[in-house]
Amino acid sequence: MKEIRKVCVVGGGLMGRQIALNTAMYGYEVKLTDTVKAVLDNTEEWIKGYLAERVKKGKLSETEASEIQRQIQLVTMLEAAAKDADLVIEAIVEDRQKKEELFAKISGIVGEDTIITTNSSYMGSSAFAPFVKNPSRLANLHYFNPALVMKLTEIVQGPYTSKETVDALMEFAKKSGKQPVWLRKEIDGFIANRIVRAVTNEALYILSEEIATPQEIDTAVEKGLNYPMGPFRLQDLTGIDLAYIAAKQVADETGHKKPGFDMLEQKFVSGEYGRKTGKGWYEY
Repeated sequence: MKEIRKVCVVGGGLMGRQIALNTAMYGYEVKLTDTVKAVLDNTEEWIKGYLAERVKKGKLSETEASEIQRQIQLVTMLEAAAKDADLVIEAIVEDRQKKEELFAKISGIVGEDTIITTNSSYMGSSAFAPFVKNPSRLANLHYFNPALVMKLTEIVQGPYTSKETVDALMEFAKKSGKQPVWLRKEIDGFIANRIVRAVTNEALYILSEEIATPQEIDTAVEKGLNYPMGPFRLQDLTGIDLAYIAAKQVADETGHKKPGFDMLEQKFVSGEYGRKTGKGWYEY
């Protein structure tokens, strides 16, 4: 398997653009692609603003900021972005059908030794194995929000994923400033989110029983357990929409709604996704 030097990130949303910029900051040649030009235009302005702020704070020199900006290209066509990539990181919306269609397209563009990964926080890469030639190079490379700050990445080895692919991704994660953990098999929620989900389920139960408010529950967790962020504040950051989609998938598969499901659904229907919409469990 060839050394990872060129990286294609698919999806210019909150996570995709941060993953792309983080990767470029460590010297990799990055192409970020999205089908919506307005998203790329917004991302370009965001990158310029982020780097300018780092220069202003003395974290980067003007020369370093310019070099990072040269390392990242914004491309509207998937083929142009992915054809020469050593690694592709998918970071689009958490919609299984859209991901299946995308992986089929990627597989038809890249070479059979190009590593293909998904940043999905709950869909294991094995779900997309039927759409990829040589699925031994397919895995989850899961970043945490905000990807420019959080050090953890979860590398999830699916039943098709080769150890060679895992080793290459572990090395890439370390070289791009992250602290990777290797999951030897797929498990729902992976490690961190599975543990957070257990805490969040209890928090939603307490809220649904009208025992305490979201803010009081967060205070208890932050001040009593020394968590940097309570479950409701964290859900506002990562997106109530994503939490609802994951909860709905479980409900559809099991026929069982977990405590707080109706409240999540109400937030979702109302468009109250958290920080990204200005309102969630808190107002911003």
